Amino acid sequence: MLPVFVLLLPLAEIAGFVIVGRAIGIAATLALVVLGLVIGSFLLRRQGIGILRRMSAEGRNGTMPGRELLDPAMNVIASLLFIIPGFLSDIVAILLLIPPVRNLLWRSIAKRFVVVGGNGGGFSTSSHPDFRSRPSKSGDSKVVDLDEEDYHREPNSKSPWSGKQLGD
Repeated sequence: MLPVFVLLLPLAEIAGFVIVGRAIGIAATLALVVLGLVIGSFLLRRQGIGILRRMSAEGRNGTMPGRELLDPAMNVIASLLFIIPGFLSDIVAILLLIPPVRNLLWRSIAKRFVVVGGNGGGFSTSSHPDFRSRPSKSGDSKVVDLDEEDYHREPNSKSPWSGKQLGD
């Protein structure tokens, strides 16, 4: 799916340039592209890459990067999308800057996290009531427990570890 997206996005952006260029003219289209670059650069400078470093540090320390880090991270993503020339990426960037869209995104992301409890392993859920927590089987386990719908394995009869004797 990703290779198809990577191939189709530039074509869609080119089509957007053609459509907007016909509607408002070449000069106005180029001005909008430059305006997107300026807005993206301004937002990126304002938020900075520091937010991504803070999220990485919190992940390494065993705490879940929470809502207070997600909003600035979305600003960084939106600023990068503004810097990319094209109108579709700018539309997605504008959507990321709208608070109700952020709230919807946060709710969908928070539902997908399963936080494993333990001493020093896993993420803390005390300050994040949106997250589901499952007890780990051993106190210091760093194993994430997945639901049946998240992961399943089909038996492989050709595997030497399938439990069948050779020659069966």
